[in-house]
Amino acid sequence: MAATHLSSFSSSIEKTHILSPYPSQKLLSFSSKTLQNPSSSKPPSSQSLSHTQKPVFKLSSKNPISDLISFEQNPDEPFIVSDDDKPREECGVVGIYGDAEASRLCYLALHALQHRGQEGAGIVTVNNGVLQSITGVGLVSDVFNESKLCQLPGESAIGHVRYSTAGSSMLKNVQPFVAGYRYGSVGVAHNGNLVNYRSLRATLEDNGSIFNTSSDTEVVLHLIATSKVRPFFLRIVEACEQLKGAYSMVFVTEDKLVAVRDPYGFRPLVMGRRSNGAIVFASETCALDLIEATYEREVNPGEVLVVDKSGVKSLCLMPHKEQKSCVFEHIYFSLPNSVVFGRSVYESRHAFGKILATEAPVDCDVVIAVPDSGVVAALGYAEKAGVPFQQGLIRSHYVGRTFIEPSQKIRDFGVKLKLAPVRAVLEGKRVVVVDDSIVRGTTSSKIVRMIKEAGAKEVHMRIASPPIIGSCYYGVDTPSPEELISNRMTVEEIREFIGSDSLAFLPIMSLKKLLGHDSPNFCYACFSLEYPVPPNEVKVKRLGDSVDDGLNGSLDSIDGGWVKAAEIPIDEDMLAIPPV
Repeated sequence: MAATHLSSFSSSIEKTHILSPYPSQKLLSFSSKTLQNPSSSKPPSSQSLSHTQKPVFKLSSKNPISDLISFEQNPDEPFIVSDDDKPREECGVVGIYGDAEASRLCYLALHALQHRGQEGAGIVTVNNGVLQSITGVGLVSDVFNESKLCQLPGESAIGHVRYSTAGSSMLKNVQPFVAGYRYGSVGVAHNGNLVNYRSLRATLEDNGSIFNTSSDTEVVLHLIATSKVRPFFLRIVEACEQLKGAYSMVFVTEDKLVAVRDPYGFRPLVMGRRSNGAIVFASETCALDLIEATYEREVNPGEVLVVDKSGVKSLCLMPHKEQKSCVFEHIYFSLPNSVVFGRSVYESRHAFGKILATEAPVDCDVVIAVPDSGVVAALGYAEKAGVPFQQGLIRSHYVGRTFIEPSQKIRDFGVKLKLAPVRAVLEGKRVVVVDDSIVRGTTSSKIVRMIKEAGAKEVHMRIASPPIIGSCYYGVDTPSPEELISNRMTVEEIREFIGSDSLAFLPIMSLKKLLGHDSPNFCYACFSLEYPVPPNEVKVKRLGDSVDDGLNGSLDSIDGGWVKAAEIPIDEDMLAIPPV
């Protein structure tokens, strides 16, 4: 869910991914043996893998990566720096009931959740039975100021920070959404992704529903509005019974705040209480800490919590399924100071690093991290290996998204803007570099080369997660399977591609062993392709996708781009574009 700020973001370029839920895979072996890279060999060229705006994907069986991705760069367009080699955060939600400063507390809580989405933010409050909303594109501090918060009085509020997992880059997709229905108004903020969104929307449209956005969250509002049951929270229950996939949502009405989590518990949602009795819901406990709310418990999978003047009531949404919480929350998404799914994120990542040092040791002089997400795992690796941890890479926290690229091309320009090597730490050293994951491998190859150019004698990559071989369909924006380097290469082939002297991933069995009796309660689909909720609805380009989102291109621009879904019958006559 992304929105584009006209003054600071470049124009939005839409990408269509043709997703294959179950691609053929290579079995990856894990080895702690150091794999030497001949000194005469040159690191892989990054010329064709630089950060650009217009990727054109091609499939080839000859060259797994360089043939897969080719790039076109318009020299007149600004250069965009993005973390294209990481899964994108999903979204963050906040709900507050019973505090006169609800909008300001919501604003602060969204700051704490800013890492979960940086492309849009919004707050809805309730004042004298009227829902008032302010949403905008950009960071929380870009969207809100004192003047705008003064326009949001009331003792109840919900908030949302957004990154695009469903829906295009436009202001109208920024949440929370507010809608009127026959008995009043409702606002909703959603973290997750619905795998049956397209079929639900098609059914609703067939029955006359009109959609204003391309976000899957709007389906929930339509299901609530068309429900016949009363009271209101039973409408939520009835709507959620039709949803498949991941959803942690907060709703606000004229007199109630409602929190709900899907039966599998894919995405986190916690409840806390302030000293004045105000109830707070948030995606992570770090938001509770900032506004001085005491953590009480998680919203249980499949649970609906209704908060009003009479207190907090709990209702079971549907028969409880086996919990499948996203393990990547502990690997990458959540802040280290959060407690997620009942476990400390810091302790998890520290333990991941220790496992890597035990199972993939290598003689080295210094351990460094790819900041910021690799730092805690690197600390664990260094402690177990008995090798000093130092800051070998310094991250710039003042880098925006848009830049004018130098007329004289600078190799690895995008990475160098964000990461700078410390020669005093690296020169002449055997270096272990700890990162949380490898997705496409493009950034990793540039980091390895940058460290070697700073004088490192050897560079050994240690990855604090198993290889990512599958896309996530539960609220995380991951590339299509064809773009995932571990889906197309063995560990040794990846090592050669990124140019490191050795490479090791966290073995998935070691990860599960660490989680102990909680291990069955986590989702490992991106590592194993074992999807708790099968992603049967292949993404299909529809006529409206190209013209409904504010794009000015002609219909010819989508000619030949149709994709037939595996399990959705499509009338071929309906796909024909009529002459203009």
